[in-house]
Amino acid sequence: MIQVGSTLPEVDFSLLENGEVTNPGTNELFTDKKVVVFAVPGAFTPTCSHSHLPGYVALADKIKAKGVDSIICLSVNDAFVMDAWGKANNAEEILMVADGNGYFTKQIGLDMSTGNFGGMRSLRYSMLVEDGKVKKLNVEDPGRFDVSDAQTMLDSL
Repeated sequence: MIQVGSTLPEVDFSLLENGEVTNPGTNELFTDKKVVVFAVPGAFTPTCSHSHLPGYVALADKIKAKGVDSIICLSVNDAFVMDAWGKANNAEEILMVADGNGYFTKQIGLDMSTGNFGGMRSLRYSMLVEDGKVKKLNVEDPGRFDVSDAQTMLDSL
């Protein structure tokens, strides 16, 4: 599993922008930036939709006021699902980034198998990344939502 001080691996993600799928890489999203990332097991799932994403939507301005350049919500879903989920939650201040094949999630060792529920997904976590290096990492125990929430991240900035 990735650790504080590690550099993020270079991978391509998917993002729906102006109706077109783009594929920004790690360097584009993180180089020379201070970025908060939070990852969820799946868009439109209960804890993700009722607590995790809404918390970051509500606190986005306060998080960015601490010098954060962008907030990324990451999930092993496709760009269309991530875009629809963001729109359904008024997440205009959040980049809804898809790790469609789970390559990034696997590379950083934060993947899990959910079997028939959805296959390979991401563990729930949050991290602060500065210029591509992990500065803070909050990984949830399975089935928990205690340390990766927006308030915890804001308090640590």
